Amino acid sequence: MADPTDEELSIEPDDSPCVLICSMERESGLCFGCGRSAQEIASWTLISKEERAEVLKELPARLPPLREILEQRRAKRRVNKRGSRGRGGPPPAPGESAG
Repeated sequence: MADPTDEELSIEPDDSPCVLICSMERESGLCFGCGRSAQEIASWTLISKEERAEVLKELPARLPPLREILEQRRAKRRVNKRGSRGRGGPPPAPGESAG
């Protein structure tokens, strides 16, 4: 029995834009990683090569706004993490006063 090829083991076809960053932006419903909608992701292996090509043509326009939103969220998260530590020092040890 021959070992399966990489293509036979692949879940997604070679033309998949998936980059394994699977997180959806709420307002647009698009994936931050590849720019596809949940419906496009779910049906990717079922739609024709021509339909996939149409989606692939749209992705370059979809991704820059998603990347901007993602960077804004990351920046906000960094600020929130810094702010949650008080004045920049380590959190107080158990039993110690924070002030």
